[in-house]
Amino acid sequence: MDRRGFLFKSASLMAGSLFGLNSFSKALAFGEHLNKPFFQPRIALIIDDIGYSLSRARQFLELEVPITFSILPHLANSHELAMKIHGKGHEIMLHQPMEPYNPDLDPGPGALYVGYEAERIVRIMEENISGVPFAVGVNNHMGSRFTECQKEINEVIKVIDKRCLFFVDSLTSSCSMAYKTARKLRVSAACRNIFLDNIHDESAILSQLRKLKKHARKYGRAIGIGHPYQETARAIDQFLPGFKESGVSLVHVSRVLDVGC
Repeated sequence: MDRRGFLFKSASLMAGSLFGLNSFSKALAFGEHLNKPFFQPRIALIIDDIGYSLSRARQFLELEVPITFSILPHLANSHELAMKIHGKGHEIMLHQPMEPYNPDLDPGPGALYVGYEAERIVRIMEENISGVPFAVGVNNHMGSRFTECQKEINEVIKVIDKRCLFFVDSLTSSCSMAYKTARKLRVSAACRNIFLDNIHDESAILSQLRKLKKHARKYGRAIGIGHPYQETARAIDQFLPGFKESGVSLVHVSRVLDVGC
């Protein structure tokens, strides 16, 4: 028995002596559940690229289900949307722009580039986090080049660790070092499993959502990333009926992380 198990069972025995055998049995049963990763399969939906439009974010808020909103820094509506989304009880992340391989793609304001010194990375990250109120985590926007660079991504994860945030690797590169670095530094983290809307078609997005549910049933959890398109909101709305009866729960992304030590 490990130390955690020993302490829990010791506490349970004391509870049994104080409150009776039935209380002890319930406490012990709950303790056994703690060793399982999840009570039932879980899906977390992240909507990226929030900050451009109030109306595009509103269509997901109106679904009234747990969704994690990832907000780009330094946009006209970034701060206001963070306040509104938090007020509705949803989870917020910083959608941190990072350098892609394609030089024609602009990751936007507050971006990180390969070759930046540690001090510059820290300053940019701190400014971006401060500009997105109530952010509890970070995921990368673009970043196919940046996330492959161990030195730079290590500095990013250290800032995330210092601010007691979590990290979700959007996996824009199959060679990303971001998730592995986060786990090495004992930061709570996860990886995206499925992009929902690479094809802007409602039926195609619905098909991706069904694949996401299948993945969750097989592995216990699944993370899908979408974007603030009308087709994505409508597909999620179609996906929801009968969801509770499916045996899979919809949760914020913080509830499907590999937890840091």
